Amino acid sequence: MPRDDTHRAFLGVEHSLTGRSWRGPGAAEDRLAEAMCQRTGLPDPVARVLCRAGVPPQDAAAYLAPSIRDLLPDPLGLRDMGRASDRLIAALDGSQRIAVFGDYDVDGGASAALLITWLRDMGRPATLYIPDRIDEGYGPNEDAMAALARDHDLILCVDCGTLSHGPIAAARGADVVVLDHHLGAETLPDAVAVVNPNRQDESGELSHLCAAAVVFLLLVETNRRLRARGTTGPDLMAMLDLVALATVADVAPLVGVNRALVRRGLDVMRHRARPGLAALGDIARLDVPPAAYHLGYVLGPRINAGGRIGQADLGARLLSTDCPHESAALAERLDRLNTERRSIEQAVRDAALAQAEERGVDGPLVWAAGEGWHPGVVGIVAARLKEATGRPAVVIGLENGIGKGSARSIAGVDLGAAVQRLAREGLLIKGGGHRMAAGLTVEAGRLEDAMARLGDLLSRQGAGREGPRALDLAGLLMPGGATPELIAQIDGAGPFGMGAPAPRFAFADMRIAAARRVGESHLKIAFTDGIGPKLDAIAFGAFDTGLGPALLSHAGARFHLVGRLELNHWQGRARPQLRLEDAAPA
Repeated sequence: MPRDDTHRAFLGVEHSLTGRSWRGPGAAEDRLAEAMCQRTGLPDPVARVLCRAGVPPQDAAAYLAPSIRDLLPDPLGLRDMGRASDRLIAALDGSQRIAVFGDYDVDGGASAALLITWLRDMGRPATLYIPDRIDEGYGPNEDAMAALARDHDLILCVDCGTLSHGPIAAARGADVVVLDHHLGAETLPDAVAVVNPNRQDESGELSHLCAAAVVFLLLVETNRRLRARGTTGPDLMAMLDLVALATVADVAPLVGVNRALVRRGLDVMRHRARPGLAALGDIARLDVPPAAYHLGYVLGPRINAGGRIGQADLGARLLSTDCPHESAALAERLDRLNTERRSIEQAVRDAALAQAEERGVDGPLVWAAGEGWHPGVVGIVAARLKEATGRPAVVIGLENGIGKGSARSIAGVDLGAAVQRLAREGLLIKGGGHRMAAGLTVEAGRLEDAMARLGDLLSRQGAGREGPRALDLAGLLMPGGATPELIAQIDGAGPFGMGAPAPRFAFADMRIAAARRVGESHLKIAFTDGIGPKLDAIAFGAFDTGLGPALLSHAGARFHLVGRLELNHWQGRARPQLRLEDAAPA
């Protein structure tokens, strides 16, 4: 979306209370938004959301109601899809023994649950295998694959397997099908099929799909083949809650078909038909219709907790069980583990941030490593470092001379490709991932060299070159304009997430009517323009930056405020609220 060619800061804010430069719509965007309003009748804030997404006025109605029928790609557009579907049908026809080998995160668990649910509906049981993060590490290993092959005819590897040449070769006596989305190497393992939109010989048009979406496409194709011979397959639309959960939790970009999958999946989830998700929502006190935010920040972390610090298969079992009693027990256990995970994460986060700041956070890469840091939380801490510094980040736990770490990237920097290159150059024991996230294993003695080389590779992609981080704004609003009706219309342009950020609006020259600290680091305020009604705002983590202290001790000063609009549900009422992200003196 065009911005003002002069690159002037929005409202003149070059350095806000959180150290960011505000960038808002320029004259070109204003003209496009005005034309959108005139052609569609949409309110200005919604028109701006569509313009920023590159939607022309004639496509506005279709964008606001994304259709799976219109957007779902032909599954056969992915290489090996036909072979994978044929092999699955052959296993059904021959009453063969099937195992599902999945990753320990939400995408892996949801992918495994999709297959297990589909097979159960077809009258076929399947064995679930999720490797232990600490004892076995990510992806298939030779011992596990050899053991599964002794008792099964078909092994389906989901959200893993693309780089597992040795382990797949060890599965002698069984056929292996890989359903994955992680970056592929120049050669593929010797499997019956490797279905992966990020294979090197793929076009890249579907590279935004998570593993669960790849599995869903396999089931679409398999249902189609079954239907051609007179057999009705399971209802796949009822399984879209799993695809939506995985898409958001794996931070896949919410563009194209992903928007439709998440939108429809949220609708399915609201009916609470899946016992595991219903139980988890109850224990998390989720008393409003789920939105993309809840998938990423309420349900996702709890499902991940089993793979991070507990029993690796808990999440996949929760998502695949059809027993309400088992669901309740698993949900309670995952909730307890998530509480424990938060405590572990906080300790590692504090140490990692202190180490990174001592090393310096102005380069192309921010990294930290520590003896005994729990490998189950290094990925979350890497994400926190990335958010705090605006740089790609790596966090590594060391034990017995070996470091196991996770990395998170920023927009426009392909981290997975850089990590794979390090592995090819011999600086890592192993490493892989995708554009926004990667995992790696490194010898402690080569850690400094590996991180220096990674920083060099990321610098070539532009990491670390920017000045103050920019905060992108959709436009101006007044407190009286932030109505429940407008918020509902803005939400209708979602779902929002990676690749489709929720719009931020600025409220200019506001008076703080009330301010109080909430918990350790949060801030609650009410503000007004002095003419219309007051608007409430909540700023999470405000006292981790200069935002909280400045607004709490405002002494009557006026501020420009920036955030995302939402509805705050409390005691059966829904009131407009600003999720406050930044502020600057007016």
